[in-house]
Amino acid sequence: MSDRAVPNPVTESSIGPHFPELFVKTAVAHTLTYMFMGIIAMTTLHYRGPFAKPEVACFMRQFDDPWLKAGPRFQPLRGLIFALAFYPIPSALFGRKFGWAVMWWLLVALGILGTFGPAGGSLEGMIYTTTPPLKQTLGYVEMVPQALLLSLLLCYWVNHPKKWLNWILGILFFLSMALPVLGFFAQR
Repeated sequence: MSDRAVPNPVTESSIGPHFPELFVKTAVAHTLTYMFMGIIAMTTLHYRGPFAKPEVACFMRQFDDPWLKAGPRFQPLRGLIFALAFYPIPSALFGRKFGWAVMWWLLVALGILGTFGPAGGSLEGMIYTTTPPLKQTLGYVEMVPQALLLSLLLCYWVNHPKKWLNWILGILFFLSMALPVLGFFAQR
């Protein structure tokens, strides 16, 4: 049984979405899922306390830092990086029933577990840093679901292009870009 049961404009006769479309959709989907999971994690995992500990504060920006507040505005750049990675392999990701699962695993395997540097939660991080491995895995609660949401949203959007979805996600993206700016000026 083929996994190409999802009707989709990305067919075997096409090469997938054109890069500008893929970039925009990836940047929007990543930014929205990043902010959604970030807000949930920040409120439920209470990051403010652990970030203020000396062993973390020496390398993590604190909650009152303007760069931390501007972080969501830089997420479209990560969307660009992801789109550049997805673009050469559209037949593995789009127009397939489980393309979202392939994308999710690629994000988890390469972006979380198998990083080249010793990022927290990665194999390298567990080997080369002094942070206990169990503490490093706490970030999985935020990162793994965000990768899943990004994969589900992006694959659905590419596979089912709808004007109403473009509008809703576009408005949410605009608000996600405006909120950090409004918050910055509200504190002045």
